[in-house]
Amino acid sequence: MDALLQPQTGVELQPERLALPGGRSVLLRPITPADAEAEQAFVGTLSLDSRHKRFHVGLRQLSPDLLRQFTDVDQHDHVALVAQAEDENGRIVADARYVRSAEHPDEAEFAIAVADDWQSLGLGRTLMARLAAHARRAGLAALYGDVLVQNRRMLVLMRGLGATPRPHRQGAHIARVVFDLRAD
Repeated sequence: MDALLQPQTGVELQPERLALPGGRSVLLRPITPADAEAEQAFVGTLSLDSRHKRFHVGLRQLSPDLLRQFTDVDQHDHVALVAQAEDENGRIVADARYVRSAEHPDEAEFAIAVADDWQSLGLGRTLMARLAAHARRAGLAALYGDVLVQNRRMLVLMRGLGATPRPHRQGAHIARVVFDLRAD
């Protein structure tokens, strides 16, 4: 298993500064209800292709109910991190989350989105590693996510982090990637 996915101590998410290539840096931190406007702006700045890859539809903005669900999270059953640029804008440039399954409480579904101009810097990899480490500490056995098969970069990233792709019941256009958090 990738060393980034090894468990760490404690369950609470702590803010963390992350240096990225090209002199960029972000603050990784839990999302809060006060981030609603910034989260809406983040989704709105994603390209149509990125929104489609994240939401599997080309929505332009989050509905008020979905925006509330995205920002008013309990950080237990619904864990959400954002990466906030440490520049003059301070905008959200990535969002990563998991939501515990009601049917299988030892499993959770994850999702990640990275702003188009912040992709290929290792941010998605780092966010997935933080989610997986947190999920392990919280006692989850597995994280799973649905990835469009056309999203080859995400599939390569997930395989590289140790996820197992599986067929999806919705058809060949989508794959379910699963991280077994009990593996050594």
